[in-house]
Amino acid sequence: MAYDFVIAGGGSAASVAAMRLVREFGFRVLILERGPATTSRLMAMPAGYMKYLARDDFLEMHHTVPQPQLGGRGPIVPVAKALGGGSAVNAMVYMRGQREDYDGWAAGLGNAGQWGYADLLPHFTGIEQNAVFNDRYHGISGNLRVANPGYISGTTEDFLRAAQGLGHAYNPDFNGARQSGVGIMQHTYGQWGRYRERSDAKKAFLDPLAGDSRLTIVTGARVDRVLIDGQRAVGVVYTQGGEQKTALAEREVLVASGTYNTAKLLMLSGIGPADQLRQHGVAVVADLPVGQNLQDHHEVPVIATTKGKSGYFGEDRGWPLLRNGLQYLLFNSGPVTTTGIEACLFYDPDGGERPTIQLYCAPIVYLDRDVSSAKPTWGVTFTSCLLRPKARGSVTLRSADPAAQPVVDCNFFGDPDDLRLTIASVRHARKLLETEPFKSKIAGELLPGPAIDDEAGLTKFAGQTVKTNYHPVGTARMGADADPTSVVDGDLRVKGIAGLRVIDCSIMPAIVSGNTNAPAMAIGSKAAAMIAMAHGMPVGSPIS
Repeated sequence: MAYDFVIAGGGSAASVAAMRLVREFGFRVLILERGPATTSRLMAMPAGYMKYLARDDFLEMHHTVPQPQLGGRGPIVPVAKALGGGSAVNAMVYMRGQREDYDGWAAGLGNAGQWGYADLLPHFTGIEQNAVFNDRYHGISGNLRVANPGYISGTTEDFLRAAQGLGHAYNPDFNGARQSGVGIMQHTYGQWGRYRERSDAKKAFLDPLAGDSRLTIVTGARVDRVLIDGQRAVGVVYTQGGEQKTALAEREVLVASGTYNTAKLLMLSGIGPADQLRQHGVAVVADLPVGQNLQDHHEVPVIATTKGKSGYFGEDRGWPLLRNGLQYLLFNSGPVTTTGIEACLFYDPDGGERPTIQLYCAPIVYLDRDVSSAKPTWGVTFTSCLLRPKARGSVTLRSADPAAQPVVDCNFFGDPDDLRLTIASVRHARKLLETEPFKSKIAGELLPGPAIDDEAGLTKFAGQTVKTNYHPVGTARMGADADPTSVVDGDLRVKGIAGLRVIDCSIMPAIVSGNTNAPAMAIGSKAAAMIAMAHGMPVGSPIS
């Protein structure tokens, strides 16, 4: 079959782009996704994703290189491996970031009419079906269900009041006029038929096109390289079931394989740092800084136990599990209708108006296995997520073998100011524990522990416990034509290669100040409009 566009990857950005290219513009599109076509039925339930956090059913675990500034630790960073990408496996938080993020992109590109906040806002609102808001910042006619959690823990309510007790204003809409303050986070979640379920990109954008002959989806297909004829991309080579196959694109190849694997695919195709490619025997097609500029949100916890029952500990086993499951199945309500991460605080420890920290409240003692041997119990976990880290990491080739994972250097705390802000937020999180209604309910601080209070101790603790917030971006940076640090231009075209664009979060020049799934979808929508215009199609407002 002939295709106008071949998309390498089937994640959030790819799903939105494919939907628009097919339904609005009538193009023939092929999606090649390495993961399975569906995840577990359990993953559709808002609380179900927690059963898969440490498993590789729908995740690819990347072990980052040892970090000297973390005492030799190499944090693990999982990325999605399923149709729908991160939206199919994440905690469903719907967060766009700050106006300044996108206006900063536009300023760097020198094209304020392309990627500024005002330019991206229609792509957010156009695909959104919000169950709470209907105003200039939100839409109600799109396919993507967005709603507040169906259940709020008492511990979350304590967090909201304690933060206000410390002077933080309540914010009912982090994606509205301002981001700062404390409030409930909206999620990509809503009513699908009988039940409140995950609203992932597959369900929202691809499933409505089932039966449309213009869209072909092939899963279990690892794209190994882009086929380049001269200086033009003409298709891809992929492996499915141990067999190597070729797919040709009559118009363009679109790469949306995720920040790590997009960089890997470009480099395997001869697009990347020339010296590095030659080291692995890859012929150089375009010498570009692919794999540089890696950024990721990372977080450090403050964990306390409580004097009595709190949050969600024990709710997924025994009689509580049966009770909660029946409540969901019979009444579409209860703890199963929440992801367990319901609220956060956006603020700046230095007192600035623009938040630099997203402080999450998890109503449970939450510990990674490599952090502590302490057993989960009733309590609360505050994690301080740095919104705009200054450090930059990298993704490089491990070998020329398409089956090999790339080498990821996360470089967490590679800039001293990243560590300074994180430690300042750890101290602020401790103040929350000392503020009512928490103060009278807390049994004791588990981590870092009351004995660790000096700068050296907190620095060591941060290095031992820092983990990803699962938001890697930036390895195919977008930039002006004269910008030597960029890989794609303002139209997402790979520099020096015709017929090839990157359309996922790897194009971000700077990470957005919030969870990255919503921006990925907006990038996919914006990309589809740009592509359609380039091929002579009239483009209106994004509608899903």
